[in-house]
Amino acid sequence: MSALPTSTFASLGLPMDLREARLEPMQVQALDSVMAVERAAYAWPWTEGNIADSIRAGYQCLTLIGGKDTVLGYFIAMQGVDEVHLLNITVAPEYQRQGWARVMLDALVLWSRSVNAQWLWLEVRASNARAITVYDTYGFRRVGERKRYYPAGLGLREDAIVMSYKL
Repeated sequence: MSALPTSTFASLGLPMDLREARLEPMQVQALDSVMAVERAAYAWPWTEGNIADSIRAGYQCLTLIGGKDTVLGYFIAMQGVDEVHLLNITVAPEYQRQGWARVMLDALVLWSRSVNAQWLWLEVRASNARAITVYDTYGFRRVGERKRYYPAGLGLREDAIVMSYKL
């Protein structure tokens, strides 16, 4: 699947080879690139084992690849009975604010509808204002919270906001 983000590339001054991207199934043998992005993006990244287990379990794991096989981002989602749970969506820090999260959300919504899901669910750190804005703008609704859901360092925990999207 090829994709173009919603922002204009000419105004961003991006090189021509990043103007298009493709979504590919994530492969266990190619996890080094994904893990480099995961570690760069988060203070508490998933482990390589978490991601490898998701691939092996048959979750929807797609990598967004740009020119020169650059990993722009990826997502991991788990199908339920009539819902899909977005477990991880990440845009490489150097490619954030360029529309790639929306490209991946569009792909996730299309896939979710193809498997007859009725709802898309996710949790997001309460402090992650930028991601919350992306989800709000996309049409997700806040439906609850999970107290002390995420690690926050020094033995502390951070709340998660639970959001859903009607497909």
